[in-house]
Amino acid sequence: MAMARASSGLQYPERFYAAASYVGFDGSTSPTKTLTSKFANSTSLLLYSLYQQASVGPCNVPEPSTWKLVEHSKWASWNQLGTMSSTEAMRLFVKILEEEDPGWYSRASNSVSEPVIDVQMNHNSNVEPVIENGNSYPETKTISTQNGSEVGTEDKDIVLEGFSSVGVYDQWIAPPVSGQSPKARYEHGAAVVQDKLYIYGGNHNGRYLNDLHVLDLRRWTWSKIETKAGDESPTTSIPCAGHSLIPWGNKLLSVAGHSKDPSESIQVKVLDLQTATWSTLKTFGKAPVSRGGQSVTLVGGTLVIFGGQDPKRTLLNDLHILDLETMTWDEIDAVGVPPSPRSDHTAAVHVERYLLIFGGGSHATCYNDLHVLDLQTMEWSHPTQLGEIPTPRAGHAGVTVGENWFIVGGGDNKSGVSETAVLNMSTLAWSVVTSVQGRVPVASEGLSLVVGSYNGEDVLISFGGYNGRYNNEVYVLKPSHKSTLQSKVIESSVPDSVSAVPNATNATRDVESEFEAGHEGKNWEVVLDNADPAKSKGDIISALKAEKEELESSLSKEKQHALQLKQELAESESRNTDLYKELQSIRGQLASEQSRCFKLEVEVAELGQKLQTIGTLQKELELLRRQKAASEQAALNAKQRQNSGGGVWGWLAGAPPDQNADDA
Repeated sequence: MAMARASSGLQYPERFYAAASYVGFDGSTSPTKTLTSKFANSTSLLLYSLYQQASVGPCNVPEPSTWKLVEHSKWASWNQLGTMSSTEAMRLFVKILEEEDPGWYSRASNSVSEPVIDVQMNHNSNVEPVIENGNSYPETKTISTQNGSEVGTEDKDIVLEGFSSVGVYDQWIAPPVSGQSPKARYEHGAAVVQDKLYIYGGNHNGRYLNDLHVLDLRRWTWSKIETKAGDESPTTSIPCAGHSLIPWGNKLLSVAGHSKDPSESIQVKVLDLQTATWSTLKTFGKAPVSRGGQSVTLVGGTLVIFGGQDPKRTLLNDLHILDLETMTWDEIDAVGVPPSPRSDHTAAVHVERYLLIFGGGSHATCYNDLHVLDLQTMEWSHPTQLGEIPTPRAGHAGVTVGENWFIVGGGDNKSGVSETAVLNMSTLAWSVVTSVQGRVPVASEGLSLVVGSYNGEDVLISFGGYNGRYNNEVYVLKPSHKSTLQSKVIESSVPDSVSAVPNATNATRDVESEFEAGHEGKNWEVVLDNADPAKSKGDIISALKAEKEELESSLSKEKQHALQLKQELAESESRNTDLYKELQSIRGQLASEQSRCFKLEVEVAELGQKLQTIGTLQKELELLRRQKAASEQAALNAKQRQNSGGGVWGWLAGAPPDQNADDA
């Protein structure tokens, strides 16, 4: 029978204390030795700063001298955490430890007083209902993972926890919801406005839907909204699928989408949430051709539309922007190589400048390529992806939390994708958040994914999808990936993979506490021996002096070892700094070379045109020369004829004979 550890044993803060003890922050071992032997230097630095934040609080110590690289690196790392709460620091400390040393808990459990509780899994469990607000709901379902890999049997696992299990990180939870759930569907629109999740339209058994439902994310209760036509540019909700639902103030924009009777160009519908009325957005300029499966991204006050599939099933890769201030369409002819024509891809914006396009599919192929559009220069690029690159997929969903872009679901024409992946848009490195088992809704195509809030923290909320059957379940995941810590570390004065371990003073303090513990035990032995009346007071003092000398010798060795580590750290940081500067220099040179090459190409094109012009002028000049020569020859001939014909009259007139005539 499958077994799983309920919530992985201890809860906070006891779990943090167990983790801190495991890495040596309780004085039982030297944290300096433990950290450097088990973890990379950058991880050691993060663990140190998080431990200080959790146990001491925000950094209030004076900034050390910058030439003291180790002390300054540690101070900067701690200081960058700002006013992070002790609870959050504890959670991140344990999270980093679990990522770096997945089996730490089982190895440390022999020193933890609380026993590990095993919970029976799957269908042999007796599921008790949860009573909430007077209503009875089935117990929460969860798709369990442990360190990124599945545990349990071939079917989805069920952990006996209530809705409080949303407190568990990086696990998909099916929370108990009340009210009438929407009809199962996929390729619908989803958006969150003021703690309410709106679901509009979609596809069910080949039928387009136009109903509107809302899930109150505070009460987790479904309700249906009856809409009507508005007063200005009135319209009714048209059944559609493959559209995009975008929050815009206290309104929702429904952009494009497949419908039974498609229009020639993209229509933008506006839903006023206060009056529950639909209207058509009046736009200017040439609107893009009608389509579905496109991506629509809100960037500042503009909508960026890319790709999709038109009503004739032609795949598209055109790029359009709708300015929501002037309501004007603009087709963008960006430079560089755009993504190939596709639909059912995902798009995200990073730092309000870079548009990222991932995956999607054509009629026969799914993609896992990543393309980036610089919205300032309007230039496409195809950067190299790092880490655990997701497999090809289409019909997936994505949302951003800070610089983290979460990708859920999708399929490859064979099966649904079980992994939930995350891309750090600053480093373009992928990692797997969790993986589900069985045919569950989060491994579906055409599902929706939004970001909501639960107990003050961001949570991912998925709804619907198709994986052999149409779904209408809600799943929630609380990600452990936080933007604040990572961005602050990146912004630190020490570049990239800064490496440090607790400084020499802390190392000394830890060693001293370690020896104090040993000294206390040996004093106990002396007291026991002192029960023998034969032992003199002088013998005890001599024994204590010898013990003191031994401890001082050991302490000196530890200090020397700490100094050696400090020197090695300074050297590695210096190398890191040099490499980072060199990388930045090369990047700058590459950018300037690319710019220079582009200018040279323009100049070459201009010179080519000039050469063609010069060739044409040369031909014209040669023609003029020939015409001139012919004209001169004709004039000469005419003159000669004139001279020869008037010889007699010239003689009569007394003019001297022409030389040519004499010669003749």
